[in-house]
Amino acid sequence: MAGIINGLNEFQNTYFSTHQELFEQLSHGQTPEVLFITCSDSRIDPFLITQAQPGDLFIIRNVGNVIPTYGATSYAEGAAIEYAVHALGIKDVIICGHSHCGAMKGLLQVGSLAKDMPLVYDWLKHHAEATRRLVVDHYTDKGYSLEELLKIAIKQNVLTQIENLKTYPIIRSKMHEGTINLHAWIYSIELGTIFAYRSGAGLFVPLEQRSFPVPDPLLEKDSRGRWLWLQAIMGEMSNESSVVKERQTL
Repeated sequence: MAGIINGLNEFQNTYFSTHQELFEQLSHGQTPEVLFITCSDSRIDPFLITQAQPGDLFIIRNVGNVIPTYGATSYAEGAAIEYAVHALGIKDVIICGHSHCGAMKGLLQVGSLAKDMPLVYDWLKHHAEATRRLVVDHYTDKGYSLEELLKIAIKQNVLTQIENLKTYPIIRSKMHEGTINLHAWIYSIELGTIFAYRSGAGLFVPLEQRSFPVPDPLLEKDSRGRWLWLQAIMGEMSNESSVVKERQTL
């Protein structure tokens, strides 16, 4: 604790004294631009890696950067999401996983957690099972090493949480309006690099000059501005109608 106390004194004597105007502004309210969802891991500092200032980021942290689906028994994450988007007007949401994630290591052997860390077991089993099942069903028998499986789990978990985000009414509504963007990131601790998911390539690529919001297939349009999902439905209805007509002529 001595280092923490020394840090508090250093903050008061240096940073705070030279940024008093900023903190005076913050005392009147917050206007963050980004909802940043990441892991509780002590090696991850959202303000450090983004070089953001106090008040720039609204942050949710938990074990494994997991977002329970809407209506799940855990309400803390949902309440924070709703407040950030509705009350603060945030238009960009980032889910940021990271390399060497202990939560994902635990998820790959979740049964071993039940005895010694039952709360961690319950959290991962109830809210990260989709990621575990995907990895087990599609990757464990492909000859990947444990380290490679961990990397796959980290990536798939971030993408799964993006899908979970979309189950929230406030997120779905804002996406329909086109007023919110979802971003899937992974932070490499050893490289100091952010990798962003680029849906067109199906890959996480180094983030440099611009971000790659994750598109919603339900909200994509064709070159003429028509909803693709509606065209798909109308196509299915047309096909069904043709089948009915064919049967009527037999």
